[in-house]
Amino acid sequence: MNLEELLLGIAEALRLPVLALALLALAVVLGELGAFAVELSRRRRRDPARLERVAAYARAALDRGEAATARRVLSGIASDRAMAGAIAQLAAAWGTPAAEDRMAKTLADFDLRSLRRLERTRVLVRAGPALGLMGTLIPLSPALAALGRGDVTELAEGLRVAFGVTVIGILVGMVAFVLSLVRDRLYTQDHSDLEYLAAVLAAEPGRAPAPAPATILETVR
Repeated sequence: MNLEELLLGIAEALRLPVLALALLALAVVLGELGAFAVELSRRRRRDPARLERVAAYARAALDRGEAATARRVLSGIASDRAMAGAIAQLAAAWGTPAAEDRMAKTLADFDLRSLRRLERTRVLVRAGPALGLMGTLIPLSPALAALGRGDVTELAEGLRVAFGVTVIGILVGMVAFVLSLVRDRLYTQDHSDLEYLAAVLAAEPGRAPAPAPATILETVR
């Protein structure tokens, strides 16, 4: 067996795995699209003014020793479960030894969790078109061989498979890119809000912003 035959044999052996991976990538990106739609439906609308009021009120409640009230008020600004967990950890760190270090660790962990969620679609941004290209080139070899034999039926079948995988690969990459772009912006906004909240909670007494004159109900809304 010469080198050319070896390369052709490897390419032919990869045909079914590549096609299966392309279909798997399509299923994964469609699942991520559905999860993103659910995430958007549950996400609260971002309101910087409301964030400032709630942060100031929660800090005042903590200063008065009303930790339960502060946690309840802060839960109203969480955009999703991951942010709610980070907010709860920030509130729990207040007043403890090395509170600023604990808050910084909470922010870093939240950032890492956001990156892990983004990795799923960021990988597909490159993997989708790559699988589409491989799935296009691999069937072309037997299709061109069929053309040399005058077998138009096998040629047409090979071209159909090649073009179909190309479309799937481009679709996967396009949807994954849009999801990664939007999620990156949303998670960056969440991280910015958490940083502001941590700064308010960690501020020295007398330097934290004064709470707006509002009742707890008005603050939570």
